[in-house]
Amino acid sequence: MTEQNDKHNGYLDMELLRFTTAGSVDDGKSTLIGRLLYDSKAIFEDQLEALELASINRGEEQINLSLLTDGLRAEREQGITIDVAYRYFATPKRKFIIADTPGHIQYTRNMVTGASTANAALILIDARNGVVEQTIRHCYIASLLQIPHVVVCINKMDLVDYDEKVFEKIQHDFNRFSDKLDISDIYFIPISALKGDNVVERSAHMPWYDGPTLMYNLEHLHISNDNNFTDPRFPVQYVVRPNSDEFHDYRGYAGRVAGGVFRPGDKVIVLPSGFTSTIRSIDFMDQSLELAFPPQSVTITLEDDIDISRGDMIVMENNQPQIGQDITAMICWLNEKPMRPNAKYFIRHTTREARCIIKEVNYKVNINNLEKEINDKQIALNEIAEVTLRVTTPLFYDSYRKNRITGSLVLIDEGTNETICAGMIV
Repeated sequence: MTEQNDKHNGYLDMELLRFTTAGSVDDGKSTLIGRLLYDSKAIFEDQLEALELASINRGEEQINLSLLTDGLRAEREQGITIDVAYRYFATPKRKFIIADTPGHIQYTRNMVTGASTANAALILIDARNGVVEQTIRHCYIASLLQIPHVVVCINKMDLVDYDEKVFEKIQHDFNRFSDKLDISDIYFIPISALKGDNVVERSAHMPWYDGPTLMYNLEHLHISNDNNFTDPRFPVQYVVRPNSDEFHDYRGYAGRVAGGVFRPGDKVIVLPSGFTSTIRSIDFMDQSLELAFPPQSVTITLEDDIDISRGDMIVMENNQPQIGQDITAMICWLNEKPMRPNAKYFIRHTTREARCIIKEVNYKVNINNLEKEINDKQIALNEIAEVTLRVTTPLFYDSYRKNRITGSLVLIDEGTNETICAGMIV
């Protein structure tokens, strides 16, 4: 029993890697994820039995691994992925959450939402087709969302006789346009998701490739520095005032650390009031912590009794975010209703909410060729543009490049309460 508990606690303490998959239709994303789960023994027996039965019902001679992620009936009937399918699995080295996103152009918004919290992006390329428009589109979105690591899986190598020259040409073509984008960490792996080559086990068919398998790469990606540990940011989510005589003097501020490191004794300033104080304690459940860092959720208490409410931000006196009401951001339009000029929207940024208008459309991005379209001011579903927002109350923000939490926002339609776009502050 002790052995099982130790193993369980070991899994709890393991690092979590979130990654998203992207690629054109039929590039094999769902099959690849199925292969990862199957070969890493992350499928339960009843799931395997259901998978075998579903494959037989479809008239297929072998297990169709793509059915593990294509869970929606519409997807199974059409053989395509139309929603973001999230899957969890773990190996002895790391825990994983996968966001399997659609390949169709009209589902660009699904990739944006699925990739927004990812540490890594797996971009699949069909070895027979090479780099296509969708490859450029997905690579641009990975760059826009500042995904730290990109793994380019050149799939279906079995259908091109495991030819090294095919792999090298695709690698060259990909680098030619990715050099224009903000992606610093790119890996190329030749694989066959269907056969299992270089997914979990090394391939005997490609002795010319001496790099890691996909699973080894995912288990060893260095992600501990993906968060911003330099600029302390603590958006207040909730004010803690226990209704108890024992704790009647307790006043804490709960939230998630969005950046930097906080310690008891730190001199801090509260925005927007500008009042200063010192951190008395950092509490987590019934423990007092010596420090707090992203993405921990904690309660901070201060030495001084300051009027603080949800939406305020605790930062360091000598390291403050930008403060302003005119915000420039890259946005991806997520709603079927196009943008309405001068329409009022709700804006949600960290724990702060306000109203805003889209003051100006600076340009749209043609993500098939990465060119800016200055004169087109209309924004519709799945389109990406740079805009200037005017907010009714100041926001405390950093650029998205600097901090993905304090640099991101969403706009909400006032009438329907639907999320209409996601934004990355420039």
